Amino acid sequence: MDRHLPIPPGTEGHDAISTLLASARLSISQGKPSLALQAVIAALKLSGGNEIVLQTLARARDIYQSRVRASADANELATLFAECAIGEADAAVPTDLSSQAMDESLDVPSLSLGLEQAHMLTSSSTGEAAPILAESGRMQVVLDASADGSSFICLQCGGLVSGHRKDEHIAYWCSHSRQVV
Repeated sequence: MDRHLPIPPGTEGHDAISTLLASARLSISQGKPSLALQAVIAALKLSGGNEIVLQTLARARDIYQSRVRASADANELATLFAECAIGEADAAVPTDLSSQAMDESLDVPSLSLGLEQAHMLTSSSTGEAAPILAESGRMQVVLDASADGSSFICLQCGGLVSGHRKDEHIAYWCSHSRQVV
């Protein structure tokens, strides 16, 4: 097993490594990561042989995997935090629907409806089990929108609708609302 010593500056090998690394930087800036990787591997081979290449690639893989795990853990913690915050917000909402304001002209509950109440009313009034976004695997969007009060779950169609577009949704977009002539 031959050990490569560091190449001293000013030698032909050092100049070749510098050129390869400059080429790698240029390739990265041009959006060509494969060419950059080839140049870096060639520079590593010149400076330390195949053993250095394998060690460097193994280290890069380990760093990448640890960052992916850390990112996944952070996402899981953020989701748990959001669910706890939403649970606290829902606990603060009165559970008695008779105390909720109703828009009598449209028979649509107000924007302050809690998520559990919206699920209950949606399933009882339309026969659907959950809002449309929840059915497509995007329940977190429903939870966030319900928690901040910016949107409501339409009890007619199960859609998640901006509070600012409530009247337009009922009048023009809701597939289950009565037709007003």
